[in-house]
Amino acid sequence: MQVGSVKDQRMFSLVVLYDMHTTFFKNVLDGISDKDAHQRLDTKANHVAWLTGSLVEQRYELAGMLGVSKTSSANDLFKDNQGIKDGVEYPSLDIFRKDWDAITPELRTALCEVTSEKLDEQFEMMPGMNMSHYDLVTFIIYREANCIGQIALWRRLLGYEAMKYM
Repeated sequence: MQVGSVKDQRMFSLVVLYDMHTTFFKNVLDGISDKDAHQRLDTKANHVAWLTGSLVEQRYELAGMLGVSKTSSANDLFKDNQGIKDGVEYPSLDIFRKDWDAITPELRTALCEVTSEKLDEQFEMMPGMNMSHYDLVTFIIYREANCIGQIALWRRLLGYEAMKYM
């Protein structure tokens, strides 16, 4: 894994994790059918299709914060942090994979090139809660690992073999 240079050294480890998640995303979805991606197994848990789309949308939104103006195919289903919707047929995993592949290199470049000033800039996350862009990037990278882990668990619950790490 070659990270290359980053403008702000705080980003180095986050880009390493980003690269790992980029690979793990593809591996965790390997072989899952679109039918199984919508299974909730009589629970209220987020299914694979929603988790996948949420991960993709999150990369697009982070890219937007860093100046990359693109929109995911399923933006209407996920924008503004929308939760899972009962009775909705989410796009195929192939569509999510294509969107992931489209935004990933551009976002990676933006993560490497983000300035210290931008990372330190504060914004209002929600009423009464301010945070820095660095804190948000860190949280998003953490959330990627969390969602990939949830999909890895779904693999086993749905009868698929465990996710491969390589």
